[in-house]
Amino acid sequence: MKTPVWSVKSVCPTEDYTLLLTFASGERRVYDARPLLEENLYIKLRNPGFFKKAHAEYGTVVWTDDIDIAPEHLYECSVPAGNEF
Repeated sequence: MKTPVWSVKSVCPTEDYTLLLTFASGERRVYDARPLLEENLYIKLRNPGFFKKAHAEYGTVVWTDDIDIAPEHLYECSVPAGNEF
């Protein structure tokens, strides 16, 4: 079975609440997580220390068993990473 292009292989959380993502295709993209901070489900992410605990698991970005982001959303709502990363 082929791995979907939007499957997250690695993630690097940054100080400004963005995620540097590497997808199965090798493509690197940046996702701005700041809009999520207004949603009750993601309120814990406002804590910078907690936000920095993001890691790739099961093809997406997770923090705990209760907090993750759909990989399709991460891909569709991210932009190609520039040379700064």
